[in-house]
This record gives sequence, structure tokens and C-alpha cells, in this order.
Amino acid sequence: MRMRATARLGLLSAGLFLAPSASAQSPAWMDRSLSPEQRTKLLIEAMTLDEKFQQMVGAPGIVPELPQCYGGRHVPGLTRLQIPTLRITNGPVGVGQNDCVPLPKPGQPDLTASESMMSQLSAKATALPSAIGVAASFDRNVASTFGDLLGRESLSMALQVMESPGLNMARVPQAGRNFEYFGEDPFLTGTMGVAQIRAIQKHGVIAMPKHIVANDQETDRKTVNVIIDDRVLHQIYLLPFEMAVKDGDVASVMCSYNSVNGSQMCENKHILTDILRGQWGFKGYVQSDFFAVQSLKALRAGMDHEMPGLRMTVPGYLTWFTPEGFKPALAEGEITAADIDLALTRRYLQMFRLGIFDRPVAQTPLDIAGGGAAARRIGEQTAVLLKNEGALLPLDAKTVRTIAVIGKGDFVSKSVVGGGGSSQVIPYYTVSPMEGLQKTLAELGSSAKVMLTVVADDNSNLAAAVEAARTADVTIVMAGALAEEGKDLPDLNLPHGQDAMIAAIAAANPRTALVLKDNASVLMPWIDKVPAVMEAWYPGQEDGNIVARLLLGLANPSGKTPVTYPVAAADLPANAPERFPGVPDGKMRKVEYSEGLEMGYRWFDAKAIKPLFPFGYGKSYTDFALSGFKVSRASADKKQIKVKFKIRNTGKVAGAEVAQLYLAFPKGSGEPPKRLVGFEKLWLQPGQKKQVEIILDPAASNHPFGIFDSARQSWVTPGGAYTLMLGTSSADIAFSKTVEITGSQSAAVQ
Repeated sequence: MRMRATARLGLLSAGLFLAPSASAQSPAWMDRSLSPEQRTKLLIEAMTLDEKFQQMVGAPGIVPELPQCYGGRHVPGLTRLQIPTLRITNGPVGVGQNDCVPLPKPGQPDLTASESMMSQLSAKATALPSAIGVAASFDRNVASTFGDLLGRESLSMALQVMESPGLNMARVPQAGRNFEYFGEDPFLTGTMGVAQIRAIQKHGVIAMPKHIVANDQETDRKTVNVIIDDRVLHQIYLLPFEMAVKDGDVASVMCSYNSVNGSQMCENKHILTDILRGQWGFKGYVQSDFFAVQSLKALRAGMDHEMPGLRMTVPGYLTWFTPEGFKPALAEGEITAADIDLALTRRYLQMFRLGIFDRPVAQTPLDIAGGGAAARRIGEQTAVLLKNEGALLPLDAKTVRTIAVIGKGDFVSKSVVGGGGSSQVIPYYTVSPMEGLQKTLAELGSSAKVMLTVVADDNSNLAAAVEAARTADVTIVMAGALAEEGKDLPDLNLPHGQDAMIAAIAAANPRTALVLKDNASVLMPWIDKVPAVMEAWYPGQEDGNIVARLLLGLANPSGKTPVTYPVAAADLPANAPERFPGVPDGKMRKVEYSEGLEMGYRWFDAKAIKPLFPFGYGKSYTDFALSGFKVSRASADKKQIKVKFKIRNTGKVAGAEVAQLYLAFPKGSGEPPKRLVGFEKLWLQPGQKKQVEIILDPAASNHPFGIFDSARQSWVTPGGAYTLMLGTSSADIAFSKTVEITGSQSAAVQ
């Protein structure tokens, strides 16, 4: 769709899209003393049917209140009713592709609506570390800081909806959007998602977790039919969304492209109505992923708002919520006027609740320096120290004289801002690896010489890189794999000959540290040859500063792996075509989640497969000890379980440890060997010791003692002996204790 900017400006000057003046008499629904429910009812009653049609779908063009912005992510407001333009931005790694692309200058080509949705000219914001890195922090405060920045910057940019967080599972490490998600565990994902949602919505910005549900691969994402057991669906893939609804009080949810058990997700009444609203009590609205609506059936299924509203004629990319679609459907009884009212009521209720009707659509300057500082602090907690033989790291700035920095251009010449696709953030600035190292060395008073060698994709100059490594005191190799929306990675190998490059460099210099910048784990055939390995994910705009401060000890790595790293690809649960990427099934691609509950570390535990690095694993520049493990009942009715223990920093520098609580179910319950039910991250000075308390409540939204009974469509607690396990990863268990639970959510500790 191509729209001339001059024509649109003519409409603006005619006053058809102008925001209401302050002197206009306010209608009844603008009375702030009324409840959101009262205001919504009054507004709906005042709307004409045509106005309701217009509000049900996005419409690309110049933003009415911001004539300097052309956008493809908004619903234009209605001046007569004082409905503001609803502007939507992508997340979840910053304010990504949003609703403001500059208008073309005279003589330049006109914008297309599709160009406005994906553009390098999209309004700038802070490019944060990837979401999977936030999960690696295992820190609710980090997720909250992340969400706070998303909310603040959205508000400053006059964006009212943040399509974030991503709550899909990293079921397969090749999945193209794993960098947008929180890893392989549903409790970790839900916990981090809830913290982020609360922080976003404190700023009056609607959070929109996505993509409900089982949108776990990019290959043929619009025609994938996921075949999944109902119990597995609830316990693994729906659980983070349930936590977002119940604990996050989230205002909206996005439905996905794929089908689940034969029902396209935006038309899946069982999930969008029976589960989301019936079982969980969701009061918000459901928005489609862009072009995910496939028919008007979506409205009655529980999908309330279609985006983006482009009028295209390509099958699979049609717009359905239009007057041309609504009018005959109303006449034929396919839908009713009450269905439209209900959809708008759900959205307006959240807009009133979060103050969107009561503030102008106006932009204010971002705190660029503050955003960068927050990104750096977050990034320092996302890195995972996977290996550190001989305490090679942190590097000693006082003694090192020459440092060779080697790698492919994507990872050593510039910052890895993020993956590709609609989540892409256009930053105000970036910090390259060389800039970060030189700055940090200068800060430490070091005169060390840093030499950069960019290795060609075909390794044609590898010999020069090997020579640079051989003559340096220390070598830092930076490697990785770039992922993007719309396609999955072909495999888990590092591309462009990086495995051979790493092996050759490590052989030339035994003091080689490797920094990985990847999506969600890679294979490491060279792991025995490299003494130090740090996983940095996609660090964002502060890449250079984050990595340098970690390598040189100004920051201590504290991250833990939110995914399991396999020794070989065959070790993974989705190790056959029918599980990933699926097999053709007519016009669809059928993907069978036949591994059931045994996804991620659950699979490795159940099959007794030793991973390269287990879930929840990560080293530090200091050491810690757990002690004083005690289990007791936390309430008079014996329903809650209290776990107490102590963590001590036994090393010589300050650092953080993440204690993890796992639970094994009674035999015969059909559960994997363990599930994560609690975690706590503590920062400690050398010699410092703190006590930690974790409460397990059967009534909690993550159902720690529960399994989902598909026949009853409810959660139940099996009676029997449960084992509580405390450790520092899923494979490093320090303490365990058995408790007897009588079932029906009544627990008594023996």
C-alpha cells in the first residue's frame, strides 16, 4: 500500500484528524471521577456503528496528533469522541519498530505502509540486551529495570502499547526468536515476564505478552499446526501467560500465527475464551499478531483487535475487520453488534484504567545517557561465565601488555544490537568491542595495546589472525550466530567457519578467552581447547562496555544458563523432523510436541543425558557455599511449605549467586525428574552470609505442587512423597528433603 504524504497532510489541514481542543466541552466519559467501567460504558453508548468499525483495526498513515510521524502501527483517534490515537510499538528488547518514520522530503519516494512498519528510520530508543539474557540474570529486579525502561521510553515517545514480553518457550535452540524470550523453563519465564509487565504498566503503558501460544519456531510460522497434549500445553506453554494474567494483571495479550491442535490461534475459542478468560479471569483484550487473523471467526473466538490494517490482496495477509467485512456478517448473523461492543469494551477499559484517555499524545525527549547506563547495568548481569580454567578471567590490566581481539566482523567490529525483525531497535549510539576495551583499560590505568584482526567469512586470512594470537599476551575471540524473525537457524553450529577459527586461535595461544554472542546456545566442539568461555548473548548498544567490564573484572559475571547446552544436536528432545521443523500435512506443517513434559532440562534428566552445560549453570570470579537447609510448614493449615537456607561468599571478591529450588513429584505422577519451583539471587561481599527464605504456595499461579487434569480442566495435587532439592543448577544439587503431601493441596511436612 502506498500513500502520498502530501494528500494525507491535506486531510490534516482540513481538520479531519486533529486532536480535540482543550476548550471543547468534555463528554461524560472524560470525567475522571468515574470508574473505568462507567467511562467505557458511556463511550460505547455514544459511538455510531461506523465509528466502532473504524476502531476495531489499525490504519497506517500519518499519526493524527503527531504530523511529523508516518506510522503503520496505530489506530487513528476520533476527535468527536476524544478517543486518542492508539499507538503500538514492538518489543521485547527495547522500543523496537514503532509508529514513527519521518515523512519523505520533497522529491523523495513516497512511503509505503509496509516500509513504515520495518524501517531503519524508525524512531530511536535504547537497544537493550536480549530478553534471554535478562532471563540469564535470574533476577526479578533486572527484569523490572528492563520493563521500567521500556515503559518510560514508550511513554516519552507517545506510544501506549508495548508488545512485550515474549513468553514463548525456547523449545528448540535453533528457533529464530529465542533472543526475544526467557528460555526453556515456564516458571522462570513467567516470573521474569510478570516483573517486566508490572514495571511497564506502572507508566500507564499497556503491556502485551506474546505470542499465545506454542509460537516456538519461525519455519512456516503462519501454517504450523502444533499437536500437543492438553496437560503439556497447560504445564509448560500456557503457564507463563497464566502467571502474566494472575500476577501481572496484564492489560492485553497477542494471539499468534500458528494453529494448536487444528485451531488457528486467533480463532481458538477454547484458549482465548475458555482458558484465558474463563479459567484465568483475564479482563483485558486480545490483539492479533500482524496479519494473523484469517477470518471473522476470530471475533467470536475472543480476538478483539486486528493489526495492522493494511488493505492487501495477498492471501494470508488480508484485513478482515473492515466495514466491508462487518456489514454482511452482521446482516447474516455471523456476528452481532454486541460482539463488536464487547471487543471495544475490553480495550477501552484498559485504556481508561491506564490513563491513556487522560494524557495527550505528545512526545518528550528521551534520557539517552540514562537509558544507556541502565542497558549497561542490565548487560553486566546477563553474561554467563561457562568456563574459566586457571582463573584466566578476569584479565589483569596491570600485567597484560598486548591483547589480540579476533573474530568475524559482525562480532568484533561493531556492537551486536540484537536479532533481526520487528523487534529491532534503532539506537542513538553503539559501543564497539574495541571502544569498550580501550575505554575500560584506560579507566584502569593500563597502557596495554589492543590489536584487532577481523577474520574473513571464508577464513582466507586466518593465518594472520593465528599469528596475531601467537604474539599477544592474551587473545580475546568473539564469535556468535545472528538470529532473526521469520526464519530459524539451520543448525546449532557457529556459521562461517568460526569453529575452525576458534580451534586455530586457541592452539596458537593457551591464554585465549572466548566471548559468545548468540541466540540460545551453540555446539562447542572446541570446548576442551579454550580455557575461558563467556556467554554474552546479544548485549545491545552497550556491547563494548559490557563485555570489557566483565573481562577486566569491573563487573563480576552472575548469570545462569536459562537453556540447556547439549554436547550434540542429537541429544536434544526435538531431534526428529516430526518434532522440528515438522512435516508437510496438506497445506499445513504439522509439528508434534511428542516429547511431552520432557522439554529442556526435563528431557536431559529423564533420559540421563549429560549436557555440556546444564540449565541454571554459571560460574563467578568468586566462590559460594550453601548451608542451613531447612524445610517446614509455613502456615497453620499446612498448605504452604517454607524452605530456609544460607548463602555465603567464600571467595575474595564481591559477587552474586543464584540458589535454585527444584521439586520432584511422587512416583507414578507422570512428571519429569524435577521442575524449578523457586530461585533467589543474592549479592554478597567477601565473607558475607545471608539467610534466604522461599515459600511454596499450592495456590500460587505457577502451581508448584500441581499437575493439570485435562478431564477436569483444572489443577490437582497428587498425594505422596515430594523431594525438595536445593542447588546452584539443575545438575548441582547440594541438599534435598522429602515431604509428604496428602493431596487436594493440603501439605504437611514430616
